[in-house]
Amino acid sequence: MFYSIANRKTEMLGKANGLSGRNQAMPVTELHFINGRPLKAPYPQYYQQAMFGMGCFWGAERLFWEIPGVYVTAVGYAAGYTPNPTYEEVCSGRTGHNEVVLVIYNPKTVLYRDLLTVFWEGHDPTQGMRQGNDVGSQYRSGVYCLDQEQQKLANTSCLAYGKSLEAAGFGRITTEILDAPTFYFAETYHQQYLGRNPSGYCGLGGVGVSYS
Repeated sequence: MFYSIANRKTEMLGKANGLSGRNQAMPVTELHFINGRPLKAPYPQYYQQAMFGMGCFWGAERLFWEIPGVYVTAVGYAAGYTPNPTYEEVCSGRTGHNEVVLVIYNPKTVLYRDLLTVFWEGHDPTQGMRQGNDVGSQYRSGVYCLDQEQQKLANTSCLAYGKSLEAAGFGRITTEILDAPTFYFAETYHQQYLGRNPSGYCGLGGVGVSYS
């Protein structure tokens, strides 16, 4: 029974089949490997947060830390039901979590809609529980909104990009757009992975379609 559940990684198995997790938060490095800023709050006053899932979080995080106006990024797990999961637990498919990137940004320099453009054009949002060769529920496409304005912009951009994809012959968007769930920091070796390992695996690839 355990084997059959553990290998159905492209299904959302539900909390009843989930792992129990733990009360202790994941130990994580204090500073961003690239810019030396604190990974954890408190962040500068008036800065805002965004959260995205778009496949392997290594490549996704690099897309965002390179954007002018982004203060700091961190990778972690969200939208599941197991508290403080480990990477191995998330990969089992039994926590419900997605690999996500937390983005802290200065709204006077970069707008949320600009981050959405990077999100939509940085991966293929039509693949369901996978991204390229990475297969599993933790690789699903997701936008996790911190407020109603983000929710509105995410839904509007989804409709616009969906039309562009349809015109280019792609399938329907499978992205989940949800209120932001609890964010659990991933282990230190995942943080800014492609900064620590410049030739490391990325796994991301957009579909070459833009939207306006």
